[in-house]
Amino acid sequence: MRILLTGHKGQLGRTLLPLLSAHDILGIDLPEHDITDRAALLVLARDFRPDLILHAAALTNVDGCARDPALAYRANGMGTQNVALAAAEVAAEMLYVSTNEVFDGRAAEPYHEWAATHPINAYGRSKLAGEWYTQHLLRRFYIVRTAWLYAAGGRNFPHRIIELADERGSLNVVTDEIGSPTYVVDMARALVALLETHAYGIYHLVNEGSASRYEFAQEILRLSGRAHIPLAPITSADFQRASTPPLYAPLANNAAAALGIRLRPWQAALAEFLQETGYAQ
Repeated sequence: MRILLTGHKGQLGRTLLPLLSAHDILGIDLPEHDITDRAALLVLARDFRPDLILHAAALTNVDGCARDPALAYRANGMGTQNVALAAAEVAAEMLYVSTNEVFDGRAAEPYHEWAATHPINAYGRSKLAGEWYTQHLLRRFYIVRTAWLYAAGGRNFPHRIIELADERGSLNVVTDEIGSPTYVVDMARALVALLETHAYGIYHLVNEGSASRYEFAQEILRLSGRAHIPLAPITSADFQRASTPPLYAPLANNAAAALGIRLRPWQAALAEFLQETGYAQ
């Protein structure tokens, strides 16, 4: 199979490349390729003729999106429109990676794949625009939502917690933002398994269970031998930032689980991540 992978330099793209090595794969990313350049993307798709476009590229700086919503929409909304048009041009399948931030965080239970979307920040709105283009321009597509993704070699929550713990000797972390911590290796493996089914639709691929940012940080400190670092609970109202995250947005994996695709509990995934990155005690 010929696969065009957007965002191959990102934490998900880097993880996917070796998992897809049996295929003829072309990775594209900035600065060499820009998905907001529709004409160039269409030319590339016509030349390469992919069977599948795996669209992992995104502007994921949530606070940056809040400061520049037009840029967020151009990259995540219209950029995805361009990718979908390229897929349509060459009759390719498409998989679009989306986010739990398409929800408003007011649910009483983890969000199911069919739950009504209602983003409350610029990042979520831009990613939902990408979902809309994917669904309305294509017939053969997967939309895969994930959350709180972390990987080796990236700036993400576990890295930041350990960095700040070592720098400051104490931490304040919010207790009222709850989500699904997800190890990129687990998500990528599940994504590849999903592609083999050709069962198109909307999926949630996250590690099992949920946690608050505080509980996530607590487990990071414990497993990395930093449980002695003082960790103070605060609320989101005490932590000023440009974007407003959905406070309760864990994802439920129903659709993929029905196909036999499940991810392990987030605590086990985190333990392996810390072990592999040398942070574990």
